[in-house]
This record gives sequence, structure tokens and C-alpha cells, in this order.
Amino acid sequence: MIKVYCDGGARGNPGPAAVGVVVYENDKKIFEISKCIGTATNNVAEYSAIIAALNKLIELDIKNDVIFNLDSELVVKQLNGNYRVKDTKLKQLYVSAIGLLSKLEVVKITHIKREDNSYADKLVNNALDK
Repeated sequence: MIKVYCDGGARGNPGPAAVGVVVYENDKKIFEISKCIGTATNNVAEYSAIIAALNKLIELDIKNDVIFNLDSELVVKQLNGNYRVKDTKLKQLYVSAIGLLSKLEVVKITHIKREDNSYADKLVNNALDK
């Protein structure tokens, strides 16, 4: 079982933005990502975090039993097909994310509470504080 925790954030909206990703296999951390992405909105940062995680998973040939955990209810509902993506910039990121998700064989995308995503949030803030 692969558990992926993603977060993206911006200081200001838009403002300086970063992504944080931590990935576990059977509760053992296998990688993390913490990087600035320039000026962006919170939602762009959230999608950018998912895309960064997906690219790394594909690079490492990790495709099965992947669960994504995000604290952005909007992004979760969009990726699961419950909400339409109206914003042009988000639509491009959504299409990229869906394309990458299609390369994984088993995926679940779930919404979690912000406090359950604290490590990924910390990675976002660490990148922004540098």
C-alpha cells in the first residue's frame, strides 16, 4: 500500500507558492518533495503538488495500490469527477493530473482533515521559509 500526502500553499492568493509531498510504503517513508513553484494561487499549488507526486511515482515505477490524501476538498472533488473545473489555469493542471493518474493501475483520492496532512504542510512552509 502506497500512501501519498500532498499539499500546496501560497502566501497571498496569488503569492509565493510551494508544494509538499510525502510518500509512504507500508508506513515507511520512501520519498518527500518540498519545493517552491513561483507565484501561484493555493489551488494551482495543490494541483502542482499532485503532479509532482505523480511524476515521481511514475519515475520510480510505482503504480499499484496508491492512495492520495489531500486536504483540498475542491481538488479531491474535481479529480473524482464530482465537480467541474471551470478555471482555465486549473483546467490545464487538471488535464495533466488526470493524464498522469491514468498511468497508475489502482488509485484512490481521498479528502483528509488539515491536521492529518501536517507533514506535507510542513514541507510547504519549509520551502517558503528558505
